[in-house]
Formats: sequence, structure tokens, C-alpha cells
Amino acid sequence: MYKISKRIIDFVLSFILIIFLSTFFVFIAIIIKLSSAGPVFYRAPRAGLNGHPFLIYKFRTMHVGADKGSGTTALNDPRTTKYGAILRNYKIDELPQLINVLLGDMSLVGPRPMTIPQIEEYGPSIAAYKRMRPGITGIWQTNGRNSTTFAERARMDAWYVRNWSLWRDFIILVRTFREVLFARGG
Repeated sequence: MYKISKRIIDFVLSFILIIFLSTFFVFIAIIIKLSSAGPVFYRAPRAGLNGHPFLIYKFRTMHVGADKGSGTTALNDPRTTKYGAILRNYKIDELPQLINVLLGDMSLVGPRPMTIPQIEEYGPSIAAYKRMRPGITGIWQTNGRNSTTFAERARMDAWYVRNWSLWRDFIILVRTFREVLFARGG
């Protein structure tokens, strides 16, 4: 029953947010198209519910093909487009993941989606990860995202899955908005 409630809340809130933010999405899309060649969206495979892969949507912040090279996520990363660092810093690049939530690939709150190769690195917590849809935000994003190891992230995600509640999701969403508004948490 709770998982059905979570899915209904995800669907309704993502639908409302997409409608509410649609003009903003168009504005960001125009900026991306005018500032660099390539598509507006970046799509990449991620591990989802039950380990099934899905394509995650983000606003493109890097030059086409730059994700295959090496570099850093720092603000002066040469792979980043003219406005890419700003989009990343304020987490605007992740807003198209609302489409993933609407489609049922993701949840508003859950374990952070991981790349397919990361599955092997995830360790024993992978069983917990596979039991829930990955989230746009989660406990890792609001608890020291850039100051934790991948193993700590896996433990946090497993704890979240074992202790999940609608109230906890609400608290994580509120903390996420606070983190984004005050540009903390990397």
C-alpha cells in the first residue's frame, strides 16, 4: 500500500512540476541550443528497479562526447559548456529527471541512480538498491554527497530502503530544496 502511495505521489507531483516548470524548461533548452552544438538533453543508461536499465534524462552540461573523456566536475572543467557549470551548481541539469519519474523509471526520493558499471562496485547493498526505484534526490544527496565514499553511499542507500517511509521522503525533499537554494552539498 505504501509503495502504491509513493508511486501516486511521484506521478502527481512530477506531473505538476513539469507543467509548472515547462516555461523554464524551454528557456533552459534555448540557452543550451544557442551556447553549444548538440542536443538539449543528455541521456545515459542507469540501473533501475530490479536492476533493469533505463535512460536517465538531464539537461546537457558538457560538450558532445566529453563524457567519454577524463576530467573533473569542477566549475572550470574544460568539458563543460558555457552555462553547464551554472546548471550543475544549482542542480538545474537534473530537472528533466522529472520525466523519468513520470514514466515510472525513477522516484522523487530514493537511492541515487548508478551507472551500469557501478553495479559491481556497489557490494552487498545492491539487493536493497534493486528493491526501489532510484530517486532524483535521496539520503546521500542531503548527507555529505561529495564528502562520502561510494561504499558509504551504498550503505546510506541500503539504510534508506530498509527504513523507508513517506514522512522520511518528505523530510529528504525539504532538505534537498534547502541544499539547492543555498548551493550546498555539491
